[in-house]
Amino acid sequence: MKYISENIDFNIKNSAVTLGKFDGLHQGHQILIDKVLSLKEEGYTSVMFTFLYHPYNLFSDNEIKLIFTEDEKKHILSQSGLDVLISYPFSHDTKNIEPEDFIKNILVEKLDAKLIVVGNDFRFGRNRRGDINMLKAMEDIYGFKVISFEKKRWEDTIISSSVIRNELQRGHMERVNNLLGRTYFIRGKVLDGRKIGRTIGMPTTNLLPPSNKLLPPCGVYTSRTIIDGVSYPGMTNIGYKPTVGKEKEKGVETYIFDFSKDLYGKEIDIELLEYVRPEIKFDSIEELKVKMEEDLTFGRKFFNI
Repeated sequence: MKYISENIDFNIKNSAVTLGKFDGLHQGHQILIDKVLSLKEEGYTSVMFTFLYHPYNLFSDNEIKLIFTEDEKKHILSQSGLDVLISYPFSHDTKNIEPEDFIKNILVEKLDAKLIVVGNDFRFGRNRRGDINMLKAMEDIYGFKVISFEKKRWEDTIISSSVIRNELQRGHMERVNNLLGRTYFIRGKVLDGRKIGRTIGMPTTNLLPPSNKLLPPCGVYTSRTIIDGVSYPGMTNIGYKPTVGKEKEKGVETYIFDFSKDLYGKEIDIELLEYVRPEIKFDSIEELKVKMEEDLTFGRKFFNI
């Protein structure tokens, strides 16, 4: 997959392109992605056009955190068969581009779009004036065709990034994973931690997610760790380790069942399956050890190991 970011000077030929924010790459997004991938069989270049940063971050003091970071999004899409991912720089100039100019200058001239795949509620350009009706009105002028899809539902819920974000912040991991259509994960390199877990016979891996990664509540979760494509069951704590040092940044600490290899510096994925309990401050390391042993017993029953 070709990845284009922080660059407006690109030239793609004969593309089938899907456009949107794509935060979470959830089930609704997957319909759009699957459609452009299917068009590869007809000779089109499959393209996703999105923005490098969540658009709202430019205009708010409160950064909107992402379900999947840019690195995680690239990781998912690189395995999908997509030809090109464009993360277009989002700036005040981008925000103020007239929708007609976006169609002409970007969709037609830079992307050579022959098929445009979007959700029915897709909006673009200055003041969000551009919509699916405008795109369809331009079909004969520029020689492209618009393919649109209704919002996808899961059970009684219309799937959207905002709905998933709300469920994630409540720790409803099973619901999050169903809405996503994949398991929520945290990707990162294993850090050299304090090794306190080793001293109590429970060695753990430690990740420090980027600041713009949306994390569930602090606490303990059943998890799977993906190492070189292989999945290992375990238990993950998200939080500040209040018993052993009160970390300033929220970290991700995982115990992997029956695993003893050195992972320092290794890039891994931590998939979260189920919320077990909140993070607790204990009066001693011994109390922490007892509770961790209870967590591991719960985890072994959960995974039937």
